[in-house]
Amino acid sequence: MAGADVMNIGDGEFDKEVLKSDQPVLVDFWATWCAPCRAIAPAIEELATQYKGKVKVAKINIDDNQDTPQQYGIRSIPTLLVFKGGKVVEQIVGAVPKTKLEAALQKAIST
Repeated sequence: MAGADVMNIGDGEFDKEVLKSDQPVLVDFWATWCAPCRAIAPAIEELATQYKGKVKVAKINIDDNQDTPQQYGIRSIPTLLVFKGGKVVEQIVGAVPKTKLEAALQKAIST
């Protein structure tokens, strides 16, 4: 369910791939049954390719991995969190336009 530049991660890899990353990370909390999640997936994959080398993009299936979504208080999906330096710097809830996601990534890169 992820493109070549998008990592599928679970609770076990979250610390290493997201919190200890030297690049900003966009994390997409999603589920297979979620229509809005599927609707924004192509935009997320495009951004992953477009920002390769500057930003990591990861997807966490909330049905298979419940610890991380619970830790970050994920109540509805899709929820996208942008992490930088191990901290959440942006939160986006719902199927938003690609431009809104891109603005969040630009902000994380430039700060």
